[in-house]
Amino acid sequence: MASISQLSPSLLWQFFETICSIPHPSRHEAALRQWIEQWARDRKLAVTQDGVGNLIIRKPATAGMEDCKGVILQAHMDMVPQANADTRHDFTRDPIQPYVDGDWVRARGTTLGADNGIGLAACLAVLADRHVEHGPLEVLLTIDEESGMTGAFGLEPGLLQGEILLNTDSEQDGDVYMGCAGGIDANISLPYVAVSPDRRHQAWRLAITGLRGGHSGINIHQGRANANKLLTEVLHALGQQLEFGLAELHGGTLRNAISREAWATITLAPEHLACLHHLLEQWQQQFSTEFAGVDDFIRLSLTAEPELPGRIMTPQLQQRLLDALLACPHGVIATSRTMAETIATSTNLGVIKTEQERIFVQCLIRSLDDRGRDRVAEMTAAVFRLAGADCQFDGAYPGWQPDPDSPIMKLVLDTHKEIFGALPAVKVIHAGLECGLFKASYPDWDMVSFGPTIQGAHSPDERVHIKAVERFWLLLTRVLHQTPRR
Repeated sequence: MASISQLSPSLLWQFFETICSIPHPSRHEAALRQWIEQWARDRKLAVTQDGVGNLIIRKPATAGMEDCKGVILQAHMDMVPQANADTRHDFTRDPIQPYVDGDWVRARGTTLGADNGIGLAACLAVLADRHVEHGPLEVLLTIDEESGMTGAFGLEPGLLQGEILLNTDSEQDGDVYMGCAGGIDANISLPYVAVSPDRRHQAWRLAITGLRGGHSGINIHQGRANANKLLTEVLHALGQQLEFGLAELHGGTLRNAISREAWATITLAPEHLACLHHLLEQWQQQFSTEFAGVDDFIRLSLTAEPELPGRIMTPQLQQRLLDALLACPHGVIATSRTMAETIATSTNLGVIKTEQERIFVQCLIRSLDDRGRDRVAEMTAAVFRLAGADCQFDGAYPGWQPDPDSPIMKLVLDTHKEIFGALPAVKVIHAGLECGLFKASYPDWDMVSFGPTIQGAHSPDERVHIKAVERFWLLLTRVLHQTPRR
């Protein structure tokens, strides 16, 4: 098949192909926003850009449905930029290259952007398709969802008139979501205190690669390996048996993605090299056994550097840093007491970065309730304060509390059963949907979230199921057709 635009529903896939062709990583959505805005104006649709850069596009009701409740279709315009180590890709310039792989659509070496590009394409397809029947319709397209939810934070009250919001940012066919986790970013820094390396030593790059990574909310309960945590374990254990110097430590690129790769520059006396190789072989075997069936391609590698670094951390800083990273919480912290199999609180050790003056660490903490979020934030801050680090928190956003009496939820459930012969599963997603923030400005909105099956979001393994997209489109358009009257 030459093009994904030949898939069904063709209009949706055509829009998705266009979205892939326009670079749109978080905080670089301007080109895509400009294209959408011009496309809407060319079709005489009313379009507004708000003060933070969100787009609102309005389409009048289908004849005979003018008295239906107003619906807001919502998606975000940005995508997570992640590429494999052997893939050269500038997300601000290069298009995503989608292709059909059996029952799925993937991208070549990068994230696909199906999160939330498929939802965005569906919103545009509804605006374009004259056969889709609906009441008064508004499409809300937000910016910067993946890196800070700037668009949702900045949405002003009174801009939208609709009463029902359909969020398209969920990732499992057959599930419908009625709530989501909130979150907060932990930004940690330690001063880099340096000494000169021993000139008799050699420099080595120690790396861990091949991990699956994934979404730090949706995949956090699956036991996937975190490269930052594993490399910390290795370095901490090596320090108990060998004297080495730590010059640099880097891992992960995004706070909301489980780290897939990490590396360190170390210095070591030549006579300890054989012992180091032996210890790394033991750790390789340990990780292969521990993560069998979950992360089967973990690889520890050691590569000689051409010259010694100009500095290494003091032994005291090295020990404090590795102690703190080892103790830093990561993974599922608590499950819900009221909703079976629902994660209540988690945290992700997302980024470690060594710069000239400081060492930076970033975590993303998620929770259904503010107290759970704040408890883990306090725990994280305490660990790093003991290491002499500064810990600041920002970007706090609330969760979306479930409403079991939601009329739009009942309509979606009934419509799903009518089309597919079975009720969907009703869930609370452990990810930061924008719905919780929308409630602050529009407390009376009745909201629901659903979407097609997307696997591996926030990683180059991301893929979207073709048949699930077709089912998503059928459900979305039928719900619009059956929107209740005022």
